[in-house]
Amino acid sequence: MVKWEAEAAPAAEAGIRTPRIRTGIVLSPDGGALAKLLPLFKLGVGGRMGSGRQWWSWISLPDEVAAIRFLIDGDVDGPVNLTAPGPVTNAEFTKVLGRVLGRPTFLPVPAFGPKLLRGPELAQELLFTSQRIRPEVLEGASFPFAHPDLDTALRALLGKPAAPTAA
Repeated sequence: MVKWEAEAAPAAEAGIRTPRIRTGIVLSPDGGALAKLLPLFKLGVGGRMGSGRQWWSWISLPDEVAAIRFLIDGDVDGPVNLTAPGPVTNAEFTKVLGRVLGRPTFLPVPAFGPKLLRGPELAQELLFTSQRIRPEVLEGASFPFAHPDLDTALRALLGKPAAPTAA
């Protein structure tokens, strides 16, 4: 990320509007982290990763694409976090995904499992690193998130009905 942003510096120094995107975990059932988690959760063996206390800053794929278009068409400049307004811990992510799928989530995944399967560096970077990032620039520019919370995002992405509202 630092190297990419450094490469964009000459454009910014020349007075060219240069939004620099910093993306969180992009959620899509067709690829990435969510696609890899879905089979386990659908079988009822999904659970929090390690302690579950690590923060996951995420964004739905439709919001990611809409935010990029918003930045292209708008007047925002500088670094922009492309994440949803509600980062969650891995434990909360697990709980919400299980609820949306109607599956239990009581089996924690010990940290050594993904490290053995994916290698320690990749597992650490993808699953166990904690980053609590908010989209302050997008919020300040009144970007209209279609999926501002995890439940809404997962239900939309997985074709599940909206959660019943309390009366």
